[in-house]
Amino acid sequence: MPPRLFPLLLAALVAAPALSRAATPAERPPNILFIFADDHSRKVISAYEDAYPLARTPNLDRLAASGIRFQAGYLGAWCMPSRASLLTGLHPHAIETMRMTGPNPQSTYDPAVCRFWPAVFRRHGYQTAQIGKWHTGTDAGWGRDWDYQRVWNRPANPADAGNYYGPQIVDFNGQPRTVEGYATDNYSRWAADYIRGEGRDPGKPWYLWLCYGAIHGPTIPAPRHRGTLRDAPVAPPRDLFGPRPGKPAYLEGTQAWQRGPAGEALDKNGRSTHADWLRQANECLQAVDEGVGEVLRALRESGQLERTLVIYSSDQGYANGEHGLKQKVAPYEASYASPFIVSQPGTIPAGQVSPHVVNAPDVVVTFFAQAGIPLPWKMHGRDFSPLLRDPARARWDHATLYTNTGQDYGASVTATLRGAKPPRHAGVPYFAAVRHGHLKYIRYFDAREPEELYDLRADPEELTNLAGEPGRGADLVRLRTLWRQELQAADASYLELLPSAGSGAGGN
Repeated sequence: MPPRLFPLLLAALVAAPALSRAATPAERPPNILFIFADDHSRKVISAYEDAYPLARTPNLDRLAASGIRFQAGYLGAWCMPSRASLLTGLHPHAIETMRMTGPNPQSTYDPAVCRFWPAVFRRHGYQTAQIGKWHTGTDAGWGRDWDYQRVWNRPANPADAGNYYGPQIVDFNGQPRTVEGYATDNYSRWAADYIRGEGRDPGKPWYLWLCYGAIHGPTIPAPRHRGTLRDAPVAPPRDLFGPRPGKPAYLEGTQAWQRGPAGEALDKNGRSTHADWLRQANECLQAVDEGVGEVLRALRESGQLERTLVIYSSDQGYANGEHGLKQKVAPYEASYASPFIVSQPGTIPAGQVSPHVVNAPDVVVTFFAQAGIPLPWKMHGRDFSPLLRDPARARWDHATLYTNTGQDYGASVTATLRGAKPPRHAGVPYFAAVRHGHLKYIRYFDAREPEELYDLRADPEELTNLAGEPGRGADLVRLRTLWRQELQAADASYLELLPSAGSGAGGN
């Protein structure tokens, strides 16, 4: 080699994007198992430091110990947009043709415009499978996006949409049938059967999206778990009732708890105490935890554990009294942040904790990087593979964007913002927020509500809004800049329609 060419070759090698060991062309790419639960924050996973004291998740704790436990995932404000983002790699404001229509929860989209990436994995040699809850259009994509499906298609069967725990109408590769039994256990068994070979081509790597409906309301524990936590002590959150100085006024309308005759916290219908509700939610998750153990056992016994990238998360958090809430959607850690655990023994270091947060588009972009497949269209995420290789020393200084645009997608977000009334969903104004390190910045699409700035290291419960505090001006300006940059990079065409920074009238 001519000496003058060696520095050029060396520079090219250094600049080339690094792929994970499993994604190199010389080797079969990894299987990907994405376990996706419903409506719970990281606080119900006992491996997390801020877990509720009554949390009991031994299998998920072992999964975390075998890999990397991220600070959180910001995957979506509620069920449908989180799934739409995870199927497209886009934030909801850029997903065209997706819309709610007909009886709730019916929704639809044009698959020629709103493309789902599992079809791309199929073209690149993967077998794609989805088991469990489907909540993204009446068209579940069988034969186009998925090779194998056993899905409870809620949009296609609105009369069956409330049967989270069974019996359910389940589509078996496009053919509906009624299935008895506890749904969480059914999904776990079907996933384990698929991993062991049922309906699967052994010559292909596979992607399996296992979508539990638990612990979404009505949050019914399996019979074997009912009452197992009846005596577990429960401490109410500090701002269960308020007051909440400096926080947005909408929290008055989303206040879900009231004081009972003995001073206990009752839900607004007076039917459940806060303590009993939290016990029930954690009892319901125990079947999910057991299911995780079952599918991991299938991986291990079939010899695929070290060849499979395993991710556990939830579509969004769910507040259980924090900020007076009993819901998702709001931009706080309890109501938005999901657990996020990644494991692949032998490839991903074990027993690690990452302080970083990832969003739904990040997850999709990373799947493509791990599989060694080029992105088929512009996506809004970043490949966090460096954090999987060396979470302690990887350079990662990115802000994480997350949003709530309710039932609006694509161009309808801009159209709604042009209306006369600031839009809300579940009582919460539309918003966009960024997290950078331990700081979080929130801006609502309603000029009557204040900006919010939180130092999550000093104030993990988000009790003190720092946006108006002396000495925080530089942080506020920097986070506002990152907020705008992230929205611009994510094709948010509605930016100029939003209230100016600092226009909020104040909080409670």
